Amino acid sequence: MRVLSLLFVLALPLSARDQDTRSWFKGNTHTHSLWSDGNDFPEMIFDWYRSHGYDFVGMSDHNVLQEGDKWLDLESIRIRQKAVGRDAVTKAEARFGKNWLKRETRENKDGIVLKTLEECRAALEKPGEFYLLPAEEMSNSGQGNPVHINAINLDSVIEPIKDENLSAREVLRKSMKAIKAHSEKTGRPILAHLNHPNFKWALTAEDLADVAEGAYFEVYNGHPGINHLGDDTRPGDEAIWDIANTIRIAELGFAPLMGVATDDSHTYHGEDVSPGRGWIMVGAEKLDGDSIVAAMHEGKFYASSGVTLDAIRHDPDKGTLSLSITPIDGVDYTTTFIGTRKGYDAAAEKTGIGEIFATVTGNEPGFTLPDDALYLRATITSSRKHPNPSFHGQMEQAWIQPVGWEE
Repeated sequence: MRVLSLLFVLALPLSARDQDTRSWFKGNTHTHSLWSDGNDFPEMIFDWYRSHGYDFVGMSDHNVLQEGDKWLDLESIRIRQKAVGRDAVTKAEARFGKNWLKRETRENKDGIVLKTLEECRAALEKPGEFYLLPAEEMSNSGQGNPVHINAINLDSVIEPIKDENLSAREVLRKSMKAIKAHSEKTGRPILAHLNHPNFKWALTAEDLADVAEGAYFEVYNGHPGINHLGDDTRPGDEAIWDIANTIRIAELGFAPLMGVATDDSHTYHGEDVSPGRGWIMVGAEKLDGDSIVAAMHEGKFYASSGVTLDAIRHDPDKGTLSLSITPIDGVDYTTTFIGTRKGYDAAAEKTGIGEIFATVTGNEPGFTLPDDALYLRATITSSRKHPNPSFHGQMEQAWIQPVGWEE
């Protein structure tokens, strides 16, 4: 947990432009365990994040919350983990004790009853220091395309929408409306973010733009198979962000997308050990689900794969965005300030969309929003290589949410 300094945040009343000091909380909202298609016990995964400086983590298994009875036979666990060295059972017993795992024989097979979220909370959660965020990856599909959405701060499962008669865009809209209806029905604040739009090339920037209810998406996902950089004919996730936001603001009158970074971790031993690749830093009043969601709804967060900030300052009267980057000896930072001007050419293959307005080096970058800009955002790139990259040549980065669009 760190102190956060903010001057503004998106679409807040005038009084919120004053200095707002709260806490940074580091968290990952996209994680998988043996409850779905991950290869380790949930308590081991939570313990990894806790021991690596995270303040919260959401175990977002596919179409399930970690509650009720879940039994896996030992052979299924062994096959899934692709382990080198000690297996998952041995490691869990070494960490928590020989009597920790609940062994049961069912159908003439030896197996383990998985710990529920509440059992993990009793063992690992500490108020104000480490929080287990209820989450689900709502794994929808339409016409053969995956439309996966993470819903965080849930109290019950939201059933996925699988309809081969609907397009991926229609499924995205229907799913977001279902999540909103669930939140309204339960009175519980829920945040939904679209996952990996380029996974199997399921969704386009135009799809993300068209669904007003979809206000958050993964600008970075740590899974190596989600086509983060795009290809020769299709845009990467950052370019999708700018294309979608340009359309949303200029053509549809919607608020822009906010960018989230996550691990999407499945593998904790064996091949592609993936925790620690991407996360969010949230400026919340307290470390609990309602406060985290409230802060994200207000835009009080940024996405990171390794860069840390001391301050984000946006002065809407002066049109300035300035950042204070936490220094690290021997590490340099380059910040690109990016946006689209009102006169962009929508017919010329997106010419002018996602223009780099300025490139600034150093730990205190700042820029003034051009008068004709639809919005302004920033990407910070470190000179330090990512210690566990998901793609070739990956450097540590951070992504700052769009500002200036409110006008």
